[in-house]
Amino acid sequence: MNHGSDPLHGVTLEQIVTALEARYGWALLGEKVAIRCFTENPSVKSSLKFLRRTPWARAKVESLYVNAIAKKMRQKTPTADPKPTPVVEPTPTPRVIPAKWKSF
Repeated sequence: MNHGSDPLHGVTLEQIVTALEARYGWALLGEKVAIRCFTENPSVKSSLKFLRRTPWARAKVESLYVNAIAKKMRQKTPTADPKPTPVVEPTPTPRVIPAKWKSF
């Protein structure tokens, strides 16, 4: 079985809920996934209990997590020019000493 393409491989449900809560907060999370465990007296413990017993809700939360990861990865993708632009420092101008001062 190939787990390389599964973004949820090795990620626990607790890690998913904690990451989503940190990213969105309970209020916005409750708007994105309309389930009461996110809107009424939310906690990680109560959310885990509900999500483990409710497959459709767990699927929605996992989907939101995968989309959040994908969005985060797109934002971290480097631009077409991965090399940093070199800083060009101005060359110092040579000091010009007037001819009348050279006699000293």
